[in-house]
Amino acid sequence: MREPLTQTTYDELREIAARYPQPRSGLLPMLHLVQSVQGMVTPEGIEACADVLGISAAEVSGVATFYTMYKRRPMGTHHVGVCTNTLCAVMGGDAIFERLKDHLGVGNDETTEDGAITLEHVECNAACDYAPVVMVNWEFMDDQTPESAVQLVDDLRAGREVRSTRGPRLCTWREAERVLAGFPDDRADEGPSAGEASLRGLRIARERGWSAPSAPGGSAGDAAVEAARGAEGAPEAEHTRQEAAVEQSPTDVQHEDNPGNEGGDAK
Repeated sequence: MREPLTQTTYDELREIAARYPQPRSGLLPMLHLVQSVQGMVTPEGIEACADVLGISAAEVSGVATFYTMYKRRPMGTHHVGVCTNTLCAVMGGDAIFERLKDHLGVGNDETTEDGAITLEHVECNAACDYAPVVMVNWEFMDDQTPESAVQLVDDLRAGREVRSTRGPRLCTWREAERVLAGFPDDRADEGPSAGEASLRGLRIARERGWSAPSAPGGSAGDAAVEAARGAEGAPEAEHTRQEAAVEQSPTDVQHEDNPGNEGGDAK
C-alpha cells in the first residue's frame, strides 16, 4: 500500500527547499524524498513539491518525467540496474541482463510478482574499470557474471544481508532514495573510496616515475600539489594530487619512455 504524505514529509520537503538560495533548486532531492515515502513519484507528491516551492504542478512533472531516476510506476524493494553501455555490454552486461530477465520472469523496467526486484537496463555507471557492473539501489556490484548476478537477486529476494563489492551493506531502494534526498544513513564510512582497478594507473605512474611538469610561473595546480605533500599519505592529499595532475595539458606530459614527447602524443 502506498503511504500518504504526512506532515513530517511536508516538513522535510520544506527543510530541503530551505537549503538553497533559490528554493526551487531543491526540487531534485525533494522528488527523491517523495519516492522514499511512496515508492514512486505520485501525483500527490508532484502537487506537494509544487505547493512547497510555489511553482506549478506542470513544472514539477516536467522534471519528474525528464530524469530516469524518477519512477512513475511502483518500484520493488530493490532496484537492480544492469549496465548495458558499450564496455559493460561487450564484457558481458548484455548476457547478464538476458539471464536476469529469464530468471526473474520480467522485462526491462518491470517488477517481480513478489515486489522484491525491479529490473532495468541502465546507461553508463562510470565504473568501466570494473565492467560488467550491476547496481543495486545505486551501490556497485563489480565484475559480475550471469551466475553471480542470479545469486545476487536470489539473496535479495530471500532477505539475506548483501554487501556491495566495494563494502557497504545494501539497503532498500526507498532507503537509498532518502539518502539521495540529503538525509544520511550510517553507511558513509563503509567500503573504500577507490578500488584497485581505479588506482592502477596512478600506481604505474609512480613506479615509472611519470609526472606532469609545472606550468611556467606556477599554477593553482602546483599549489594544490604542495599543499597535498604537507599531508603525505592522507587519502585527501592523494585525491588533491590526482586532481592537480589532471589540470595539466596532456600534450605537456613527459614520460621516461618518451622524454621528447615525440609526435605530441603523451603515452
